[in-house]
Amino acid sequence: MGIVIILGIISVSLFASPLGAEENNKLIIFHAGSLAIPFRVTAKAFEDHHPGVEVMREAAGSRTCARKITDLGRLCDVMASADYTVIENLLVPDHASWNISFATNEMAIMYRPDSKYAKEINGKNWYQVLLRKDVEYGHSDPNTDPCGYRSQLVWQLAEKYYHVPGLYEKLRKGCPARNVRPKETDLIALLEAGQLDYLFIYRSVCMQHKMPFVKLPDQINLGTSKYASFYKQASIRITGKTPGSFVEKRGKPMVYGITIPKNAPHRDLAIKFVAFLLGHEGREIMQRNGQAPLPVPEATGNVSKLPAALRPFIR
Repeated sequence: MGIVIILGIISVSLFASPLGAEENNKLIIFHAGSLAIPFRVTAKAFEDHHPGVEVMREAAGSRTCARKITDLGRLCDVMASADYTVIENLLVPDHASWNISFATNEMAIMYRPDSKYAKEINGKNWYQVLLRKDVEYGHSDPNTDPCGYRSQLVWQLAEKYYHVPGLYEKLRKGCPARNVRPKETDLIALLEAGQLDYLFIYRSVCMQHKMPFVKLPDQINLGTSKYASFYKQASIRITGKTPGSFVEKRGKPMVYGITIPKNAPHRDLAIKFVAFLLGHEGREIMQRNGQAPLPVPEATGNVSKLPAALRPFIR
C-alpha cells in the first residue's frame, strides 16, 4: 500500500504541473501494434492532464518501429516495443541510452465464433485442428514483429511439449505467405473477413477486441518466468542490425520495453509521458486492457542516463 501511495504522490506532482510552452507541442510515439488500444487510452488520459498537448501515435511491428529510427532517420519522442530486446539490439547504444521493461503478455490463438471447428478447438488439440486441410491460420512477419518470431517459437515448444516430432515444420509449411502480415494486428481484419480461421496473437489483443481465443499451456505461451528454462530450448534466426546479418531469437518470457531516443524533439514531455505510463494511473490502464504491468519496472543499458523523474519507478 505504501508503494501505491508513493507512486500516487509522484504521479500528482509530475502530471499536475504546468508545462508552459510545451503545452503547444505534439508528442510522437512509435509503438508495437499490440499496444494500440492501451496506448490510445493512455494518450487520452495524458492529454487530459496536459491541455494543449497532442499525442501522435504510430503503430507498427516493434522492429519496424526501431528501423524507422535507425534506417529512415524518423524522429519520435517515445518508442515502445513488444519485446524489450528489440530496443537492446537495434537502438542501444547508438540511438538510445537506456531501456525500461514495463509489461508482460502471453501468446494465444484468436478465432471467430464461426471459425472452422471453433466448438472443437482447445489447448490440447489446437495443432491438430490447424493442420486440417480446410483450415487457414496466420501470424505476423518474424523479421518485422516480435509476435511473428514468438509464433514460431511457440510451434517449436509445442513439438517438444506435445511430443510430436516434426510438428514445427508441419505448422510452418501449413501457413502460406499470403497469411503473413507485417504486424499481428494487421491479421485481425483477415480473420474478421473470414480469410483466416485462426491467428497467433497476444492474449491482451484478444481481450481488447473481445474475441474468443485458445489459452495455450504455460509451458509454451512464453508468458511466465516459471518455464523460462523450457522456453529457451526454442530459437529462430531473423534479420539483424545491418543488411545481410542475422540474429538469433531464443524463447524467453515476454517483456515489453520503452525508451526515449537520444534525439527526441520533445524530451521533457516524453519523460512526463513515460512517468505517467509507469505510474499508478498508467499501470491501471494497462491492467484493464489485459496487459499486466511488471510489479516493478527494470532499467537496462546506460542507467546513469536515466532521467531523474523516472528513477522512483525503477528497480
